[in-house]
Amino acid sequence: MDLVLLWVFLPLVSVAWGQYGDYYYGPYNYGDNDEWANVYRQGFNFQCPHGQVIVAIRSVFSKKEGSDRLWNYACMPAAQSLGEPTECWWEEINRAGTEW
Repeated sequence: MDLVLLWVFLPLVSVAWGQYGDYYYGPYNYGDNDEWANVYRQGFNFQCPHGQVIVAIRSVFSKKEGSDRLWNYACMPAAQSLGEPTECWWEEINRAGTEW
């Protein structure tokens, strides 16, 4: 009976182990040359060039740096089907209801 269970579950385990690599993203060593929009413990303001919109946001958290984050943004031209962007605004209140 044990041999039958081994014969049934061994292929399942090997398939599951093979798929594990598809979903694992190892730690990425972000360097100092990643053109962050800010530095630790400093305020910052980022805006895409005229006619472009934010398409990606990346951040790295550091508890060592006072529980702060570095931020990086990517901009691309707005899709023609959406028309030209006409306004841009900032919200000074975060979801916690406090000022940044």
